[in-house]
Amino acid sequence: MPKTSAINTIFVAFLVIAIIVGAGGDRLAEVTEASFEAAKNAVTLAINLIGVMALWLGLVRVLEAGGLMYTIAKLLKPIMLHLFPDVPPNHPAMGAITLNFAANFLGLGNAATPLGIKTMLELNKLNPTPGVATNAMCLFLAINTSSLTLFPLTVIGIRAATNATNPAAIWLPTLLSTLISTIVAIVVCFSLTWNSQVSPIQDSISSEAYYLDNNYQHLLSSPSRVGRICAWLFVIAFLIAVIFNLGRQNWLETDILSHLLIPALILLIIAYGVAKGVKVYEAVTEGAKQGFEVAISIIPFLVAILVAIAMFRASGAMDILINLLDPYTNLINMPPETLPMALIRPLSGSGALGVMTELLEQSPDSYPAFVASVMMGSTETTFYVLAVYFGSVGIINMRHAIIAGLLADLAGLLSACFWSSIFFS
Repeated sequence: MPKTSAINTIFVAFLVIAIIVGAGGDRLAEVTEASFEAAKNAVTLAINLIGVMALWLGLVRVLEAGGLMYTIAKLLKPIMLHLFPDVPPNHPAMGAITLNFAANFLGLGNAATPLGIKTMLELNKLNPTPGVATNAMCLFLAINTSSLTLFPLTVIGIRAATNATNPAAIWLPTLLSTLISTIVAIVVCFSLTWNSQVSPIQDSISSEAYYLDNNYQHLLSSPSRVGRICAWLFVIAFLIAVIFNLGRQNWLETDILSHLLIPALILLIIAYGVAKGVKVYEAVTEGAKQGFEVAISIIPFLVAILVAIAMFRASGAMDILINLLDPYTNLINMPPETLPMALIRPLSGSGALGVMTELLEQSPDSYPAFVASVMMGSTETTFYVLAVYFGSVGIINMRHAIIAGLLADLAGLLSACFWSSIFFS
């Protein structure tokens, strides 16, 4: 009989603790209300994701049809072979992994999630045991939960909105913290699978032409010089417009940069498709169909995770945990005000954002606000990521992904406290 999974243990523990603590604190009414509200919100969240995922999975289809996935996989083959030895070197999954990492690295949250789901769909095609996470899936999820980000634009934007003296002061400590958490995620994953016998599936994709002809021929027309010229004109015109606009204002004091990246990425995808002779409209609509199916498939997983978290918080168990840990925060240079942020962050992105925003509104240039900002930029909502990504491909047994993700989160939080104590002035 197989042993119980980590997610099953955590799920049961959250529910049992919530009900017992709620009963002891006369908060069962709040626990009940939280369960219904969270279930409703989970479905609403999934429905809201349909449009975003339809758009981005459609745009990714343009890149697939143009051969970019294959090209990226081929270029990064030496590096990716060491990280993902059980994935064929030229498989589209390698390109999808790279695109997701790039989106996260640039802080493109709306684009990163659909790209991550696309990666899981590709990795699942190589999965010999449906419902059980592969080593590649676990590592991919662990790196995602480590939140490797070059530009924490959302956090910088909120700091600017609350009139922080130097909104971008968190950039370097955030980058260093995410680097450490990512290294921890990789080390933990490899440590937990070091004795696994990895047998890479033989790659049957011998050339880019073979790959495109057998999968996307119906979405391709003959590339032309006119198409390539038009693609370059699109990009040049956009750059001129952006440079003209940036010259009239200080981009550090506005949110223009945070609004620039997504449209720029969409334009680059369209330009790439035009240059490669992709039928852009047909490719987008074909890929978008997958968005609806994926969004519906993750509803059960979102409901289970979000209900357990909501009941745990409503029961008062989170408050008890905060009070128990509060005396030890000075040992790691953590201001007591940021402890709720540290504990809520893996469970609720909106809850953690609320804690950070409240600290910034109270005193935007204070040390607690600085630490909370670095924490927000260097960690991820682990349980949400696990629910969405694994839920998209029906993974029940997550193996060591939860342990690796939570340890990466812990490393990110400790690193945020350490680097904040050095860089804050």
